Amino acid sequence: MQTKYPIVLVHGIALKEWKIFKSFGRIERTLREAGYKVYAANTDGFGSIENNAKQLKTQIEEILQKECTDKVNIIAHSKGGLDSKYMIKELGMAGSVASLTTLSTPHRGSRVASKIYSLPRWITRFIAFWINLWYRIFGDKHPDALTVCEQLQLTENDELDILTVPDGVYCQSYSATMEKSRDDFLMSIPLYFSHRWGEEATDGLVSVESAKYAEYRGNCLDESLSHSEMVGLSLKKKKRRRVYDFYLTLCRELSERGF
Repeated sequence: MQTKYPIVLVHGIALKEWKIFKSFGRIERTLREAGYKVYAANTDGFGSIENNAKQLKTQIEEILQKECTDKVNIIAHSKGGLDSKYMIKELGMAGSVASLTTLSTPHRGSRVASKIYSLPRWITRFIAFWINLWYRIFGDKHPDALTVCEQLQLTENDELDILTVPDGVYCQSYSATMEKSRDDFLMSIPLYFSHRWGEEATDGLVSVESAKYAEYRGNCLDESLSHSEMVGLSLKKKKRRRVYDFYLTLCRELSERGF
């Protein structure tokens, strides 16, 4: 079953489409093999929300022209959801997006980002310098790690325009909860500190509460799932099929809704 509109996978922070590395692992190929038209966006791994939104707009306009269609479905992971929301609301792309699905997007920010940003400025500038340098090598056009960290800070202010839904765009969201540190060694480190800081339901980087947006659909899986496992990284074989099935079900539901 195909969707009416092409699917665009939008990656989050630190990820990129680079040579043989795929930002969504084998998920993109799995969806294509199931008959869906799928594209993977390639925005900067450490670009600001505004910068990545501009890049995403250009890429989606190219997809629309190539497919001779007027809309796309966006499935965005992590910060990719913030980039997508900004593109839709601020860059006049609401008419070109049929649906937006966010996966562990920090709509209210990330406590991990807040803690990092609160470090002495010389430390954050030093870290940002080396991140920006490496990501230029990896192909980023405008890496700005310090601004990204600032933009991802935790917020409790409901008056901010962070949870509004663009007119005419169907929006839904999913979260994840990492319960076992051994599932993902890399995410076990932020998970440990997140628990020390009082967050229980989190995928390591983004809390369940922060991931809630528009029509909240719950956790992607009814089991432990880390932030990186959600896009097929650090994913053990026994869980791989269930993650792929989640994406297949998600796309089938979009098709059934007429998207």
